[in-house]
Amino acid sequence: MQQTLSGLYIPASFADETRRSSRPEMREVATTFDGRDITRGYVDPMQIQPSSDSILQLRGAGDYEIYRQVLRDDQVAGVFQQRQLAITSKEWGVDPGGKTKRDKAAADFLTEQLHHIGWDRVTGKMMYGVFYGFAAAEAMYARDGRFITLDAIKVRDRQRFGWDGAMRLRMKTYSNPQGELLPDRKFWAFSTGADHDDEPYGLGLAHWLYWPVLFKRNGIKFWMIFLEKFGQPTAKGSYPSTALPDEKTRLLQALSAINTDSGIIVPQGMEIELLEAARSGSADYVSLVDRMDRAIAKVVMGQVASSEGTPGRLGNDDLQGDVREDLVKADADLVCESFNRTIARWLTEWNFPGAAVPRVYRKVTPDEDLNERAERDKTIVDMGYFKPKLGYITENYGEGWEEKQPDPAPPVKPGVQPVPVESGTQDAPDVPASFAEAIGQPPLQMMEQARQSVEPNVSAWINQVRELANQVDTLEELRDRLLETYPAMTLDQYAAAMAQAGSAAFLAGRNEVKEEQR
Repeated sequence: MQQTLSGLYIPASFADETRRSSRPEMREVATTFDGRDITRGYVDPMQIQPSSDSILQLRGAGDYEIYRQVLRDDQVAGVFQQRQLAITSKEWGVDPGGKTKRDKAAADFLTEQLHHIGWDRVTGKMMYGVFYGFAAAEAMYARDGRFITLDAIKVRDRQRFGWDGAMRLRMKTYSNPQGELLPDRKFWAFSTGADHDDEPYGLGLAHWLYWPVLFKRNGIKFWMIFLEKFGQPTAKGSYPSTALPDEKTRLLQALSAINTDSGIIVPQGMEIELLEAARSGSADYVSLVDRMDRAIAKVVMGQVASSEGTPGRLGNDDLQGDVREDLVKADADLVCESFNRTIARWLTEWNFPGAAVPRVYRKVTPDEDLNERAERDKTIVDMGYFKPKLGYITENYGEGWEEKQPDPAPPVKPGVQPVPVESGTQDAPDVPASFAEAIGQPPLQMMEQARQSVEPNVSAWINQVRELANQVDTLEELRDRLLETYPAMTLDQYAAAMAQAGSAAFLAGRNEVKEEQR
């Protein structure tokens, strides 16, 4: 037993166990391939495991063909194409992973490779991973005598691949239906949409689009039956009881011809009439189809305004644009970051050992509004504390700028004595003759001169306050009257006197320094 700081006694064995548990556990504990996953049971690490997508398994028996049928819907195809183009239409770039020459050389090399393979085309095909849940592509390498280059990236059919119990990508073949283990640093794959990392297949948009598309198709099917039944009247033929079988057949043929022929003939004694079908209730198939189309747009685009061309029900036009920008950024990061972790890293380690891995990205964020930046810069400059450098102006507003030369000195005002300034120094302000005479005098004399100039203004303020105090009965009333009078109590004359005094002191100091130099 040992005593703790709180006075309690705990067993020594428990204390030893506590010390051991403070060390980090480096092993993976919640694995899925050793029978510890209660949601799957035992998973053979050498065999392909099925996807946990319930719709894919129950409605499609694990075959992605069921989701390909979803993609054939006109609304799904249209809005998903918008989402693809929102990515591929953005400019892309490659930033060095560091600041050394080797880092920049690796970035330039990767830029050339992406231009060669057609990065926009590859991105568009890999975007189908967002629809199905995962995507897989094969890197086709080549050599140019010095480097290992990227000859092409071929996006493969996901139906040919699966993930085994050890979360490794395998390729299904006739000779090995459980999948062949793929070479290292050869395939680029990513998954998305799942709510945990134990699902390597992800969960694509198709999972959420299946039911809206199914309801829409069934609605259109019943809509067509409705139109066929109620769109035109039903033909009715009557024949006498003595009619022979051949006559009945000719009457039936006449009824059938009503749909296509403009005129028919019937045997004498037989009649044809048109029956108008009557119905009750409501059969609004248009609303059903529109409702499903809106659901599809919300799943794919996050809103409906982009697909309908009108402000949607989720907010104003600005909000619609913000939602779309979030999706575009998420898709761009998914494709680019998965590429950076795989092929970009492999090429850099092979060709530029020791260099930092370059970063491929899409320029999703819109360019800054220069008018807003100019207004902000003007506000800061007007404060009087800062001014922009020429490099800042060129970086943000482009080339073609040069620094403005100082304005020429203003003409001498009457009653003002100019003070000579040496060449190459800052122009001194104009100073009245009374202060100009003070230049070169002792500081105490200059202070007295400034006090005499400021004193009239201060006395005027004091007199105003005294008069107000004599007119009121309470302090609260004095406070209110001061607030009313405050705007008229200007500081202009006081500020002018202080500025003149400061200018005189400035010139006196310069004159003293000049005398000492002599």
